[in-house]
Formats: sequence, C-alpha cells, structure tokens
Amino acid sequence: MPTPRKSEMPTPEEFRQRFPSLSDTVHLASCSQGALSDALAAALLEFQCTMREHGAPWGRWMEEVDNARSLFANVINARPDEIAVVSCASSAAFQVASTQDWRRRPRIITTDVEFPSVAHVWLAQQPSGAEVVYVPVRAGLVDPADYEREIDETCGLVSVPLISYRNGLRLPVREVVEAAKAAGARTFVDAYQGAGVEPIDVRDLDCDYLTSGSLKYLLGIPGIAFLYVRAGLEDFIQPSATGWFGRINPFSFDPHHIDFPAQARRFDKGTPSIPSAFGAVAGMRLLATVDTASIRDHVAMLGRELHERLLADGERLSSPSEAQMRGPQVAVMDRDPEDLAGFLAARRIVTSPRGDFLRLSLHYYNTAEDIDAVVDAIRAYRNRSGTSI
Repeated sequence: MPTPRKSEMPTPEEFRQRFPSLSDTVHLASCSQGALSDALAAALLEFQCTMREHGAPWGRWMEEVDNARSLFANVINARPDEIAVVSCASSAAFQVASTQDWRRRPRIITTDVEFPSVAHVWLAQQPSGAEVVYVPVRAGLVDPADYEREIDETCGLVSVPLISYRNGLRLPVREVVEAAKAAGARTFVDAYQGAGVEPIDVRDLDCDYLTSGSLKYLLGIPGIAFLYVRAGLEDFIQPSATGWFGRINPFSFDPHHIDFPAQARRFDKGTPSIPSAFGAVAGMRLLATVDTASIRDHVAMLGRELHERLLADGERLSSPSEAQMRGPQVAVMDRDPEDLAGFLAARRIVTSPRGDFLRLSLHYYNTAEDIDAVVDAIRAYRNRSGTSI
C-alpha cells in the first residue's frame, strides 16, 4: 500500500472524527486497547452480515485473514509470505521458542521489562534445557552494553521489546540485533507497544522474528496477532503447535500426514478469530491513510507536553525524561494506580494502570485538549483530602 501524500492525509483533528466516542471521552489507553473507530464498528457489523447472508462464507472469511496478513506486512515492510497469523504474542513467542534447539545454544537473553506474555514463554523452555538471562534496567533505562555483555556463542535467542509496556521506554533494538547477529544468535522483537504509531522496517532492523497484534495502536480488537519470520530462516525443530492452516495445502484434509510450508505460514495453526481479522483489516486500513512518521511526530509532541506539565505539577514519572527515549506513553507513579484510574474514568478519561504506574498513552487521534483534561483531573485528584502521590 503506497504511503499517503501529505496533502491527502487527515489532520489529527480530522482523523479523530473517525472515532465517535471521542466526542465525550478522552482515550489515553491505546497501550491496552485502541479507541473504537467507525471503521472498526462497521467491520464487526459486516462480519455479522456475512453470517446472516451466507451462513458459513469461509471463502470471504479467509480472504479477510489474508488481507490482515498483507496489511501487517505493509506496516513492517515485510512480504505477506513472511507473516504468520497467530492469536496473541504468547502464541508468537511459543512458535519461535518451540522450533529452537536449546541443546545447541541454551541461553535466552531477555530483559526485566519484557512483557510477561513473552517472558513466561522463555521461562517455560527451561525444562527443555534453556537458560534465561535477564538484562537489568538501570536508572529507568536499558543499556545496550548490558545486552552485549551477555551475548555470546552460547546464546540461541536474544529477545528485545521495541518499546516497554511498563513506562514507554524505547529499547536499543538496533544495537542489540547487531550484537546478536555478530554472535550468530537469532533475534525476537516484541513490537506490540509500537506498531501503529512507530515506523517499523524489518529490513532495516534485520531481526529474525517480530510480533505485534491488532488490539492496541493498530486499532483492532483482541484475538489476532502476527509473527514476522525472516524469509529463508530454517527451524531447528518442526513446530509442535500446529493445525490445518499450517499445512502446504490446508484443504487436502489429510489426517495421516503432516507437512510444513517453507513460508511463515508454517506457524499458522487452527482457524483464526474471524471477527478479529475483520477488525484488524479495518484498523490497519484506517491507519494507512496517515504516514507513520507523521503519527510518530504528533505523538512525540503530545508526549513532550504531557511529560513536562505533569513534572511541573510535582508528579513522579517513571517514563524516560529524554524525549528520544520515550515511546507513545507517559507513566505516572502512584500508590494506588487503580484508584487514580477509577477517579479519571468517572470523568470519562480512559487510562491503563499497571503495577505502580498509571499509563497514559497517546495516538494520532489525541489532542492538546486531551492533555489539558488529564492534567487538570490528576491535579484535582491530588487536591482531594488525604490523597498523595
């Protein structure tokens, strides 16, 4: 899909009009679930209409799954045959982990800010001989030198998130991938907290695997995710989690033999979530009307303002102070983030608490007025009797 011309792109205010709920709601939870667009609502209705009209239109449904596969390939500058359709990041990580030979290279290098959906899959490889090593967070940052110290010829896989789910930290993906390549280790990138608001080019990153799903910044719903597998990459062990869509010809219906295509579809399993595929297509087509670099710049501008205004109010922030290190969210530290989130929700401000943080995440549909609203509301929360940071 060609990059839209600047003159044809919707402004943030025009893009916002595609999200009817934003007329009375401030949505700052795209790190958890993107806002509902008119395109997504129409796509989910279309799925229902296909059932009502045709009963079991498998041809139409499979077409939408392939559309989702192709659109995600466009998002990350890959080919459709390098994309497997999976259900979630855990499934993507397992498909990668299950095809490695841990006897050959036992060490998995990951980080303290890995999302548990991925980290738990790495830990589950220990009975098969894997050793999991965590690169620490120092002063809120991950130093590429800490990764590089752990990467050697014993490493089978190096896992690095594009952006941390906890506080929006940008990780040194490029440096980590280069160090892993030099040592002959494979690389896995979790791009869930960036795909949709960050330009991603797997050719430039040169990673072996990358995953993301549709429910967050890609503006879809839960139930579908994608796994990029670099063309030509061979598995040490055949996938153990498989299904009929992972066959060379899924419609041969042969229960006596199993084969695997050379392409990434070898990691497909059973029937994917069809409503989620409709939602993924709607979200990615809507995002394709805007150049991703323009989305990134708009989000960075809002993030800078939000970060500075919260600091000026005396808030303690966990997200990086340097703008170039901060992704599409600002993390506010609090004794009871759930209570703070409830206070904001009562004022139609949707946020996402995690652990000791309240995550405020930004998208192209957010505006300066959203920043005003959440800063004023947090200030009101702090001014309540007995409430402290």
